[in-house]
Amino acid sequence: METVKHAANYVSESIQGTGAEASKETNKQIAKDDDAKLTTRATAAKDAVVDKKDEKTHDTKADLHKEQAKHS
Repeated sequence: METVKHAANYVSESIQGTGAEASKETNKQIAKDDDAKLTTRATAAKDAVVDKKDEKTHDTKADLHKEQAKHS
């Protein structure tokens, strides 16, 4: 049963990591857009940093669950 739980958590964290990565890339593009207002660009740059942290957190948790599933 623990293996199934860890596998489900792995999938969930992987999906969340992918979502954070997509958000990060979108925010990076907005931050680089010369046509966007300065405040919009600054907010997008800040959000990209937060998204990168979230991406790494979810990827790390996914890896942990994957390893735990192997050993359950």
